[in-house]
Amino acid sequence: MAEEKKIDIELRPEIARGIYSNLAIISHSPSEFTLDFVQMLPGMAKPSVGGRVIMTPEHTKRLLKALMDNVQRYESQFGEIRLRDNTTPFTPPMGFKGEA
Repeated sequence: MAEEKKIDIELRPEIARGIYSNLAIISHSPSEFTLDFVQMLPGMAKPSVGGRVIMTPEHTKRLLKALMDNVQRYESQFGEIRLRDNTTPFTPPMGFKGEA
């Protein structure tokens, strides 16, 4: 049996607080994916990017698989996550005019 490797990861308090995001904008190039997490709140004159993650294509696919696994586990415990009707075009709320 392979020995389990442990990674000692530091979580600084300012990062541990997290950020709120209700819109993710994803772009890519041949060598990387960029995920911008945007905060769009009522009364905000201009939505802002609260965080940006830049990943290699391989790590992006690993993230996708991990998210899919966690969504499946979430739904088995709490029920299906319902999405709005995907047949209508997406219209960003509150006049957001960023890249799609």
